[in-house]
Amino acid sequence: MSKLKKIILIVLSLIIIITLTVLYSRYLGTKGLIIKEYKIENKIFKDNFHGLKIVHISDIHYLTTVGKKELENIVNKTNKLNPDIVVITGDLLDKDHKVNKKNMDILIENLSNISATMGKYAITGNHDILHKEWEEIINNSGFINMNENYDTIYNKNNDIIFIGGISSSINDNNTKFKDKIDIINNKLDEAINNNKDKNIYNILLIHEPDFIDKFDYSRFNLILSGHSHNGQIKLPLIRPIYLPKGSKKYYKPYYKLKDTDLYISSGIGTSNYKFRLFNKPSINFYRLTNK
Repeated sequence: MSKLKKIILIVLSLIIIITLTVLYSRYLGTKGLIIKEYKIENKIFKDNFHGLKIVHISDIHYLTTVGKKELENIVNKTNKLNPDIVVITGDLLDKDHKVNKKNMDILIENLSNISATMGKYAITGNHDILHKEWEEIINNSGFINMNENYDTIYNKNNDIIFIGGISSSINDNNTKFKDKIDIINNKLDEAINNNKDKNIYNILLIHEPDFIDKFDYSRFNLILSGHSHNGQIKLPLIRPIYLPKGSKKYYKPYYKLKDTDLYISSGIGTSNYKFRLFNKPSINFYRLTNK
C-alpha cells in the first residue's frame, strides 16, 4: 500500500470515528437513566435515621433532551426506590426554552406524582432564575421551595435532620451570596440551640458547588449540588472539556472535605449543547447508615 493510500485510510478512519462519536453522544448518550447508589456512613445516625433513603435529582433542563416521556421515567424510577426524601438541586428548566401552560401542567403533574415519606425539596439553578414560572411549578407539585429556606425532620426519637437550601447565585442580582448563607447559618444556630439534647444531621442544598468555599461548609454533614453535570463531555483520564462557571473546582461526583460529604449530580438533561459522552443521565440514591 502506497504512503498516500495509508494517509487517506487514516483520515477516513478518523472521520468515521469522529462522526460515530458525535452521533452517539447526541442520540444515545443523552438517553436512558441510570441510578448511582451511595452509602453515607455517620455515627450520628445510630438507630435514629439509619436506613433513611434520599433521592437526589438535578439539572433536568426540561425540553432540551428531556421531554414528557423522559420526565415520566424519572418519576417512575424515583418512586421505585421508595425514598424518604427527594431533593432537586436546580435547573429544572432551561434558559433556551420557554415554558408554556401545557408544559407547566406536564411538569406539575409529574413532579406531583413523585412520592417521599418525609418531604420533597427544591432550589433554583441559574437557568431556573430566568423563568418566573419556576416557583409556581414547585409550589403546585408538592415540593418545598428551599431558596434561603430550611426545614427540620424529626424521627421517632426526636432526633433531627436539618435541611437548608440556597438559591443559585450566578444570575441572581438581588441578593448577595453572603446574605443567603447567613440566613441558613442563623436558622441552623437556632435549631442547634433549641435542641441541645438531640442529635442533628445537617444537609445543605446548593446549585453551584464552587460557592462552598465562600462559607464554613464544615457546619454541614452533607452537601448536595448540581450544575457541573460532572462534565457533559468526558474523555477517559482527562479533565472534562467544558465546565460551567461555578463548578470549575468542584465538579466530580464526590468529594470528602474533612467531615463533610459533597455529592454533585451528573444531572439528566443537557445545557448549551445537546451532547453527553461517557456521562449517561442519572439520579443519585443515598442510603444513610451507621455501619
